[in-house]
Amino acid sequence: MTYCLGIKVKEGLLALADTRITSGTDTTVKKKISIEQKDNFSLFIMTSGLRSTRDKAIVYFNELLETKEFNKLYKAVNAFGEQVKRVATEDKASLERAGFNFDLNTIIGGQLKDDDEHKLFLLYPEGNWVELGQGAPYVIIGNSGHGKAILNRTLTENSSLKLALKTGFLSFDSTRVSSNNVDFPIDVVLYKKDSFHIVEQRYEKKDLENISIQWAEELKHALENIKEDWMDEAFTKLEKETI
Repeated sequence: MTYCLGIKVKEGLLALADTRITSGTDTTVKKKISIEQKDNFSLFIMTSGLRSTRDKAIVYFNELLETKEFNKLYKAVNAFGEQVKRVATEDKASLERAGFNFDLNTIIGGQLKDDDEHKLFLLYPEGNWVELGQGAPYVIIGNSGHGKAILNRTLTENSSLKLALKTGFLSFDSTRVSSNNVDFPIDVVLYKKDSFHIVEQRYEKKDLENISIQWAEELKHALENIKEDWMDEAFTKLEKETI
């Protein structure tokens, strides 16, 4: 399983991905974020699904970039979608005969020279996509069930990139402690609006373990401070019925 998170705020973009690859009983560490960057051209790609289909689609897309230029991100997303469909045509039937699903979901974010702002897209295995915007500042692919609560409660389009990273890590951490197929190291990508410059940082468990511990303690303290008078009626009934 995978945990890949993309966040779009007015200030810029955040991408965060775990690196655990599970194959049967074997686990390995492999990068799940690909970056393409040149003059007035900055984009990142994250995928969840079979590693073989991901690698093939990325290779095809990189070859396409050698001969074709894109001036807007949605055009590059369309082009990557075509490569995903190409891989599906070549491999889907044989994969399904072997008992595997063709389930390559993709997050693509960045800004190209004629984009009026940074963009964030979710691309489906069928090659169609949706753009993330106002009211939907983030998207998760892979193991998405455990990490949404803090994102839903905290993030808005006006959040800072620092808050996005802080919240994004805690979302990943919630997923990590609830699932044995998502783990460190994590790769983080940051993009500031109109900069055409992506920066990348890898974090090991030892780098952020103190933040995870602090967050657990903060949650305990917050729970202890929640008012309890709303429970009185229920516990009064309980005491009466057990006397």
